[in-house]
Amino acid sequence: MDSVNYKVVRSRKRRKSLSLQIKPDGGIVVRAPYFATTEEIRRFVDANRTWIDRNVAKMKKREEELAQNPYGRITEDEIRRLSELAARTIPPRAALFAAEMGVTYGRITIRNQKTRWGSCSAKGNLNFNCLLMLTPPDVQDYVIVHELCHRKQMNHSRLFWNEVEKVLPDYKERDRWLKENGGQLIARSRM
Repeated sequence: MDSVNYKVVRSRKRRKSLSLQIKPDGGIVVRAPYFATTEEIRRFVDANRTWIDRNVAKMKKREEELAQNPYGRITEDEIRRLSELAARTIPPRAALFAAEMGVTYGRITIRNQKTRWGSCSAKGNLNFNCLLMLTPPDVQDYVIVHELCHRKQMNHSRLFWNEVEKVLPDYKERDRWLKENGGQLIARSRM
């Protein structure tokens, strides 16, 4: 087995555990407490070798998909138009679903995110990727409902998925579409 090249970033702050990050260029970063030994870090990397190999392979696959992407790069002007459309489309849909689900939320922010379709902060603020406007409306609704369900369950436990299923019984089909097609859409903004 080949050794893994990685960069170590030590934290003088309160970090107590080791973590791994794979950068978009495939570089591996280990975040470590300041006093972690080189041997502890090496053992941690070795113990997570399967995870590293699997995720590096996923990144390479994404890069290959990107190279074959027939649509080309999304321009800044397109991003602006998609953001404006998302700002008009997503908040009313979120309000509708939130009322149906009996949840509240803070503000809604639209961004051109490089890795996520949406997120929900601990304070209840919702963030959505403007590229959602390139997906079918039922997929947009799935992402909105997914984030609103985090207002009930801030995790991806079985309880969380039960909440999603109450609102969208066919959520697995919508999620599958996103997994099968979403990578190419997001890749267009990174070209």
